[in-house]
Amino acid sequence: MGEYCGAGFPEGVAGQERGRRRKREQAPRERCLMVLKQQKTRFYILGRCVAMLLCWHAHALSD
Repeated sequence: MGEYCGAGFPEGVAGQERGRRRKREQAPRERCLMVLKQQKTRFYILGRCVAMLLCWHAHALSD
């Protein structure tokens, strides 16, 4: 996994702790932008899934 840091914990664990603290300190604008980015990603994935299902359905009907 990751290399060990001086505290005896894997680097990933220490990084996660810093990430949690950083999230609490984010400005409201940054949090809003992060949520918008996540929603955009979810809609993109949902759209790709719907397109795949529609194409698969059309392909299955033509056989």
